[in-house]
Amino acid sequence: MKIAFVGKGGSGKTTLSSLFVRHLAATGAPVVAIDADINQHLGAALGLDESEAAGLPAMGEHLPLIKEYLRGTNPRIASAEQMIKTTPPGVGSRLLRVREDNPVYDACARPVELDGGAVRLMVTGPFTDADLGVACYHSKTGAVELCLNHLVDGRAEYVVVDMTAGSDSFASGMFTRFDLTFLVAEPTRKGVSVYRQYKEYARDFGVTLKVVGNKVQGPDDLDFLREQVGDDLLTTVGHSDWVRAMEKGHPPRFEHLEDDNRRALRALHTAVDATYELRDWERYTEQMVHFHLKNAHSWGNERTGADLAAQVDPGFVLGEGVVAPV
Repeated sequence: MKIAFVGKGGSGKTTLSSLFVRHLAATGAPVVAIDADINQHLGAALGLDESEAAGLPAMGEHLPLIKEYLRGTNPRIASAEQMIKTTPPGVGSRLLRVREDNPVYDACARPVELDGGAVRLMVTGPFTDADLGVACYHSKTGAVELCLNHLVDGRAEYVVVDMTAGSDSFASGMFTRFDLTFLVAEPTRKGVSVYRQYKEYARDFGVTLKVVGNKVQGPDDLDFLREQVGDDLLTTVGHSDWVRAMEKGHPPRFEHLEDDNRRALRALHTAVDATYELRDWERYTEQMVHFHLKNAHSWGNERTGADLAAQVDPGFVLGEGVVAPV
């Protein structure tokens, strides 16, 4: 199951995504956590110290390896250099699965030990001095989008992605890659403004969106969120001494998280699992192709010198039963 956490900057989406990763790990479920926010904080929220977080391998730096591996023997892709972030899989492409070992995970993922087990953590990588003034940060998330396009995940397998802040997620097709998107909103007008943007942008793409109210302090805050987002409000999270200790670098054991907040995480888990029966791999593949053709026309064909529409395999549908080459 693929889950995105979005929200305005400072809403607490990284904190909530890290708590959900910890919750899933405590159940023994296999989890891949991905920090796709250019402000790289997920590693620290999962308990890594500053040097450990800084030492995580950046997915963007391994993009040639990722492309070459995922290309496999797909005859529609002449070379790895002609793959772009939206290139869809086809017959012969290699796919990624949550529970397996593969060269992409070897290069880009690192295990993070948590109270209840271990998760794989992958990060886009931060902006560097070489990027300043010359690079668009969306290029940093291209490796994440390419991996999600080639990812096959099943029931009770979880990929949790901490997305870029605000509505910037719509700068690519990555916002359609998820079974469920949690929008973290504070009980303020600014807090729900991103919700309105996201709801509007996602309306035509079948994005399943639920709101998680954060920093909710009482009935007035709860009433405000219910008034603003209606039935999209799934649950709320209040003040947490556990989170405050975690942010100071000294988290207690996860089992000591407050009962109300543990119930909120269970509500998220239940909502995610319920979306499994709603999966539509044909629509998922069609959306992948839609954004690939759009990117190919706007910039990809010119950059690669090739007609990237030819990469689309018209008879291919991604799904759990697809068998990829070794």
